[in-house]
Amino acid sequence: MMFSSMALMTLIPLLVPIMITLINPRNNPLYPHYVKLAIMYSLFISLLATTVFIFTGQEFMISNWHWTTIQTIKLFMSFKMDFFSMVFTPVALLVTWSIVEFSMWYMSSDPNINQFLKYLLIFLVTMIILITANNLFQLFIGWEGMGIMSFLLIGWWHGRTDANTAALQAILYNRIGDIGFILAMAWFFLYANSWDFQQMFIINSTPSSLPLISLLLAATGKSAQFGLHPWLPSAMEGPTPVSALLHSSTMVVAGIFLIIRFHPLFENNLPMQTLMLALGAITTLFTAICALTQNDMKKIIAFSTSSQLGLMMVTVGLNQPFLAFLHICTHAFFKAMLFLSAGSIIHSLNNEQDIRKMGGLFNTLPFTASSLIIGNLALMGTPFLTGFYSKDLIIETANMSYTNAWALMTTLVATSLTAAYSIRMIFFTLTNYPRSTSLILINENNPLLTNPISRLAIGSIFAGFLISNCIPPTYHPQTTMPLYLKLAALGVTILGLLLAMELSLMSNNTKLKTPTKTYYFSNMLGFYSTTTHRLNPHSSLTSSQNLTSMLLDMFWLEKMMPKMASMTQISISTSTSTQKGLIKLYFLSFFIPPTLMLLLTI
Repeated sequence: MMFSSMALMTLIPLLVPIMITLINPRNNPLYPHYVKLAIMYSLFISLLATTVFIFTGQEFMISNWHWTTIQTIKLFMSFKMDFFSMVFTPVALLVTWSIVEFSMWYMSSDPNINQFLKYLLIFLVTMIILITANNLFQLFIGWEGMGIMSFLLIGWWHGRTDANTAALQAILYNRIGDIGFILAMAWFFLYANSWDFQQMFIINSTPSSLPLISLLLAATGKSAQFGLHPWLPSAMEGPTPVSALLHSSTMVVAGIFLIIRFHPLFENNLPMQTLMLALGAITTLFTAICALTQNDMKKIIAFSTSSQLGLMMVTVGLNQPFLAFLHICTHAFFKAMLFLSAGSIIHSLNNEQDIRKMGGLFNTLPFTASSLIIGNLALMGTPFLTGFYSKDLIIETANMSYTNAWALMTTLVATSLTAAYSIRMIFFTLTNYPRSTSLILINENNPLLTNPISRLAIGSIFAGFLISNCIPPTYHPQTTMPLYLKLAALGVTILGLLLAMELSLMSNNTKLKTPTKTYYFSNMLGFYSTTTHRLNPHSSLTSSQNLTSMLLDMFWLEKMMPKMASMTQISISTSTSTQKGLIKLYFLSFFIPPTLMLLLTI
């Protein structure tokens, strides 16, 4: 009983600051501290609940407040406290706590900081609703809530056209995913007559591919897989805390989390697993290629997020949901820290995001530079940092499983490219001489900045070890394997690192010339956005232009009015009149009677 009370108590402190704004809407200067304290209390309670869960291993459900009955389906407010929700809740709370504290520094000059933090808090509540939901309807509320908050937060600086466009783009791409989600809900409503997970899994342990493809479409939209990926780099128009929270650690993993929740249905369907494997492999490679030549610091980190989401999709495709979940948890720490470090650099350089205009920051911002390096090393999968415990294990599992070699090869190439773009970012921002303008007030000596980054840095070093020790093995692990397979992930990472360093040293001394086509492919994001966003409007414009010119000009203006009048006049005159215009005949006929008269008189 105490356990379930603690698990539900996590939500209560988070709702208090939201209620305060409803009762007293005036701008309270202490409101940011209330938000931070609420998240800290929630984190403390959820850590207690998670500790109890890990030591007892007891999953449970809380069903209360019968909401409504539609024909034969009953909708309850139902929470599922299993391994996934109990472990991810403290991770999400810890990351959000750090990001809210960072926001108090980053957004301090913003007049609407209270509203901004309220939005972040509502987003966190919807995230917790999503991960603890025990039925599809509740999960849908969390899913849509996150979509709405994402829209509001990306378009925070709504005076900028780019921010508005990016917010609309995010909501439209997510809308395509939502079509899949609602289709899956409708299918389960018809065929399982329930939206409770347990009932759906028992009744339809091997459903048809339609609901599974629908769920995969939903995950593709939310987790920015190839095809619906362009919204994620565009979402970097929002403030840095938004990028750190929504587009690295929490919102974008919701799609993968949905598939992990439904893994009892996916594990029996091999074609769907192959589809997920292929989709994930394409995503992880394509976005890694795009990240190689980007110059906007936040966009590089955004593409690396998309690449890691592709890796998670590969893991789910290998039928390893627990491993994908481990990568979700470890990835949250170092990716949030990378974004916060980038935010610190951008803020210090007077909102400069172009890495070509940075440089030499290792001396001026030592703390931020160290955390950026730790984050990039964890992202590469450096042994015994957080990323290693999940990333290395994923590639090792792919090596040892009956997977297609193409997906494995693609994933390995993407892993080596991860090292390349990470080291490129470090080179451009931290080493050499400064390329930024001189009149800049660089300062990182603020506890609101250093505390969150240092917390996440500790997480980026130790979290992988701690979380991987809490995950129970779901199958008998491989005991022996060749050394080259064991070291495959590390080998390709080091290869990518060396290649990037070699290319960097070579390109420092080369003469500038027009970039090659491959550079344009990477820099223009594979021409994907240009093609999809321009093809549709262009084709509709040309077709409508042809249609209007044909219909309006030819038919309406010519055939209907002027030509119509002339044609009717001509036809009427010809049909009514006996006059045919044959002048010679008329003249002859006029000439015959007088001649006859003459002949008769003679």
